[in-house]
Amino acid sequence: MSLPQLIMLPGPTNVPPRVYAAMCKPMINHRGAEFHELYPRLLENAKKVFQTESDLFVLTSSGTGGVECAASNILLPGERILVPVGGTFGERLADAFRVYGANVVEMKVNAGSTPTAAQIREVLQREKDVKAVAVIYNETSTGTTVRDLPEIGKVAKENGALFIVDAISVLGGDDLPVDRWGVDVCITASQKCLATPPGLALISVSKDAWKMIERSKPRTEYFDLIKYRKFRDEKKETPFTPAVNLFFALDEALQMILETDVEIWIGRHKKAARAYYSAFKGMGLSFFAEERSRSNVVLAINMPPKISAKDLREKLRKKYGVVVAGGFGNLKDAIFRIGNMGIVTPREVITTVSAVEASLHELGYPGTLGEGLRAAIPLLSDL
Repeated sequence: MSLPQLIMLPGPTNVPPRVYAAMCKPMINHRGAEFHELYPRLLENAKKVFQTESDLFVLTSSGTGGVECAASNILLPGERILVPVGGTFGERLADAFRVYGANVVEMKVNAGSTPTAAQIREVLQREKDVKAVAVIYNETSTGTTVRDLPEIGKVAKENGALFIVDAISVLGGDDLPVDRWGVDVCITASQKCLATPPGLALISVSKDAWKMIERSKPRTEYFDLIKYRKFRDEKKETPFTPAVNLFFALDEALQMILETDVEIWIGRHKKAARAYYSAFKGMGLSFFAEERSRSNVVLAINMPPKISAKDLREKLRKKYGVVVAGGFGNLKDAIFRIGNMGIVTPREVITTVSAVEASLHELGYPGTLGEGLRAAIPLLSDL
């Protein structure tokens, strides 16, 4: 009997039935009246979730496309940008700006840790004429979230630098009031905490960011933000053919988030994260990220000795229908990762925790069965 898998990855994630249903609407003309009604509504609702009054655009691309959009629009070749790097996606962020000619100042961060505002200030005092600071808010490769993000934004402004945030895996799953925290460019993607299938990136652009973009002139055709603004303002359209059915899905997902209330939606992720961390600690497992930096949306859990990460993932998938992720690079066999994104209910927590506990037991882990559930259940009463 073939049953749907429970996708507990750091993206893509499980999609609500009403969002799937929205994707099945009949096709419309992306240059016609129906799209002219859909697109402005979608943008306004996205701005409410971003908590911004700035311009916002939806791109038919992965989240990486959103990063490339930022990298190709903002800086002139040779201009300096500070990028803290503590994992795979920090490396990718730095590389994206290098491709478009930026002079990247890398700030190395220990894996499992995150940059502090004091560290950023020290680098900016030492490195002169830095035009922008770009930060991975949630590093999915290590299960870490930058808890100093608001303070880092202030430090960037104090030093006359634009503040760029890659929030691909976390917007909607943790606090990120874009305007209040001084974020000039914020990037996210559809398939994470917004509970939508993959294929769309979203990017917000502040007035200060526009000043940089307008004098640098975008060096890309597909991700030209000036062109996106022109088409939005003059036609209520995108300059290139959008993934119309994914726009339907995102439109529905954003309405669902707003019906729930953004703070409650985010709060569910926080509550579920506490239950997960309590459960795995109750099993005697440890976490890769230091405590102050632990993510609410991606848990990176150290593998117990003598148990293969591959064997654990295979047993979870084949026997229990729960799909989790391994690590990246040198962490491939050292950790397994669980996504806590989008659809966040007691069902996902209980099913995942019990499947992990049973799988580890079958693979020879000496923990006592039931300890994980015993630790998680009291924390799920108001989820």
